[in-house]
Amino acid sequence: MLAWAPTQERALAVGFRGPVAFVFPGQGAQKVGMGRDLAERFPAAREVFDRADAAAGRAVRALCFEGSEEALTETANAQPAILVTSIACLSVVREASLVEPAAVAGHSLGEYSALVAAGALGLEEGVRLVEARARAMQAAAQARAGAMSAVLGLDEEAVTALAEEAGVSVANWNCPGQVVLSGEATAIERAERLAAERGAKVVRLKVSGAFHSALMQPAAEQFEGALREAAIRDARAPVYCNMDATAHTAAEELREALLTQITRPVLWEQSVRRMVAEAGVADFVEFGGRVVSGLVKRIAPGVRVFSVHDGKSAEGLMEEAGA
Repeated sequence: MLAWAPTQERALAVGFRGPVAFVFPGQGAQKVGMGRDLAERFPAAREVFDRADAAAGRAVRALCFEGSEEALTETANAQPAILVTSIACLSVVREASLVEPAAVAGHSLGEYSALVAAGALGLEEGVRLVEARARAMQAAAQARAGAMSAVLGLDEEAVTALAEEAGVSVANWNCPGQVVLSGEATAIERAERLAAERGAKVVRLKVSGAFHSALMQPAAEQFEGALREAAIRDARAPVYCNMDATAHTAAEELREALLTQITRPVLWEQSVRRMVAEAGVADFVEFGGRVVSGLVKRIAPGVRVFSVHDGKSAEGLMEEAGA
């Protein structure tokens, strides 16, 4: 179902304008009922949920379809739920043989979905890794209180100076004018005050810890053993990694990227720009959410962006592509 079947020539024939990138959302894309109607409409999606339940040793399907908002907000639940829903969305498009990617990327957690899409991780291995990652990150967050806040309206130089002054880290370079800061809760409060004084809008994120900062070092150390033992293969499409916004295909480079990104910022804006400039990407398809699509539109207004996040949007993409 998730086997590699390059069909870039078909992409041009069915309506895509050129090379296509597959992109995947990170934590925050979860919502109550996620994946339910997709599984009801498409056997390929149901199969993904079946396999994920077996790999996780728990009912990921029930968590996605029936889980409360409170349960889905917990890091240990949100991460596997988003991964599995993203791959269920991907499986529907793959079964229709619409297109295969010239490049892939995922925002934070979404990098695991990207590796599954590129053939570097099997679905089951991806689920097991994300389960371990989520547990490690949640434990680190509980051990040391942290927070994250989005800063809107400041340029790169101003945000960098603000972060240094407040004693926090830049966690996500999302798009022009949108940067996420991460750190100790009191330091984030100080950063929010400074940002407001300088005319920026600030939005506190609903997350349980200071992700993509030095506060996640215990999580990286806890997770490293599981990552070293994981079966990771060379990718069949370039993976633009969070840690350096650079295309990687070698298995060991991808393994190192997954470990490094836990404590390093997500270079999302830079990754999108390079996919357009280096891989010639003209169309982006997001699987499993809509937030990343919005970021891509702000980074590269000239590209087309599609989102497959439920049954209706999957059918809409297939109609758009003429399948």
